[in-house]
Amino acid sequence: MRAFETGRLGEALARRYLEERGYRIVGQNIRFRFGEIDLVATRDDYLVFVEVKTRRREGNFGTGREAVTPRKSSRLVRLAQAYVLRYGCDGRRIRFDVIEVVLDVRRRKARVLHLPNAFEM
Repeated sequence: MRAFETGRLGEALARRYLEERGYRIVGQNIRFRFGEIDLVATRDDYLVFVEVKTRRREGNFGTGREAVTPRKSSRLVRLAQAYVLRYGCDGRRIRFDVIEVVLDVRRRKARVLHLPNAFEM
């Protein structure tokens, strides 16, 4: 499985995870010239921007949540601002979540860890 396929599988699993917990997905892989938002969801009075980090197994590369560096979180904030300018937010509060997906390809299993409000603007 290539990195692109791993990432897309992780996003699909994250989407399903959120939907099963009452989130409504309003966007996926939304591109701007300076980056892409993995998932945008709503729940209650929140507009949630979700960064999905997928790993094939836990190892020397660190966890998915460790991959969301201050630089990456700053870029996600800029992407969220661009999204709100383009689509609006209907008065909802903004939140940034990280979902870490660890795939065990041999056993055909995945572990999903949801970190709500992982960082702030």
